[in-house]
Amino acid sequence: MSELWKADELKAIFGTEQGWDISGISIDTRTLQPGDLFVALAGERDGHDFVDAAFAKGAAAALVSKPMAGKAIHVPDTLKGLEALGREARARSSAKTVAVTGSVGKTTVKEMLRRALSAFGRVHAAEASFNNHIGVPLTLARMPLDADFGVFEIGMNHPGEIAPLADLVRPDAAIITCVDKAHLGLMGSELAIAKEKASIYGALAPGGTAVIPGETAYLQLLREAVPPNCRALLFNGPEARLLDVLSGPETAEIAAEVLDRKLYLLLAAPGRHMASNALATLTVCAALGLDLEMAAAALSGFVPYAGRGARRRIKLASGGDVLLLDESYNASGASMRAAFAVLKLQPGRHVAVLGDMLELGEHAYAEHLALGPVLRESADIVFAAGPGCGALFDSLPQAMQGAHAPSAAALAPVVKAALRNGDAVLVKGSYGSRMRDVVSVLESDC
Repeated sequence: MSELWKADELKAIFGTEQGWDISGISIDTRTLQPGDLFVALAGERDGHDFVDAAFAKGAAAALVSKPMAGKAIHVPDTLKGLEALGREARARSSAKTVAVTGSVGKTTVKEMLRRALSAFGRVHAAEASFNNHIGVPLTLARMPLDADFGVFEIGMNHPGEIAPLADLVRPDAAIITCVDKAHLGLMGSELAIAKEKASIYGALAPGGTAVIPGETAYLQLLREAVPPNCRALLFNGPEARLLDVLSGPETAEIAAEVLDRKLYLLLAAPGRHMASNALATLTVCAALGLDLEMAAAALSGFVPYAGRGARRRIKLASGGDVLLLDESYNASGASMRAAFAVLKLQPGRHVAVLGDMLELGEHAYAEHLALGPVLRESADIVFAAGPGCGALFDSLPQAMQGAHAPSAAALAPVVKAALRNGDAVLVKGSYGSRMRDVVSVLESDC
């Protein structure tokens, strides 16, 4: 069991007389491993109520803010303590770090970077979308001392969230994948979203590189956010561009040019949006001064993850099977349109199963209705859950209307009963719309 943090390091960070060697960090006893430091965070459920369970599972110590016996490290605030660990992890590390944000595609770019950077050394990145005020310091605190690269996803849905998290990361390269209307109801305007995203560049380490989406309407705003001691590289711009994308039902063949180098790669992921994500990834590799041919070769073969474009065959009880396009993790206007384009590429009947795009506030009705034209060109039949997608559903020709239900759980059995052999089925919606419930029912034997 390798050490992540030594006892003397913990004592110095927290100013305590006692410390213990730890091999990992956990905030959840369900996934805690022997040797972990258990951080008792306050929230809907108080982590202090689970300290005994953590020790029963083999925790080496617990970080607490309430009186506790045993191997406990006492701090005034456990979240601040986790941030302190993350800050020290960044300070002690020689790894090149990358911060990734954007309205769409940030998790995919994070995973593409994990794959591409692995050709050059040990890469540390969160397995899940740990991109909030807990996930970012947790991922930092877990970064091993011998990591060569660290990739950190940073999300937001309110003003002022990105800058403090980016300051923890102090990235050598920071990328905004795109600016779109996700979280419009909470942010107020697309301009406010652009300004919030732009704040990631202010945290760049001296001499760092801002990787900017060249096609955004907010290009000048993003450029102006780059510190004077840092440089900027544009993807889908003069420094990095797609020369050609040949997208079939299952793959995207890409020719690109990055810093005057022509690159070729094949993704096991269709769609021009995936090609753009790959270009963004290669531009980050350029920002880090890496061999671009090696990076492109490592990135070739990339396969989307569950909930984010993963493809799998599902057998039907009636015989035959359907192709599931699992986009159930999240949704925005831009990602919906990209998913519709991929659905249109597939053979068979095109079935769209859609849940609401959330956090759009007063713009929700208009944003859902705006999907109508491209949906009518891409789908043969539509099933919808929730009020926003209900309005979209009602706007479609009757021949396209499969069924509408108030929730994903209510819609799922209707969809399953309606599927035919050879269908291509897209399932997509915001996380809170729980379209994963539809995926679970489609994959069940009953």
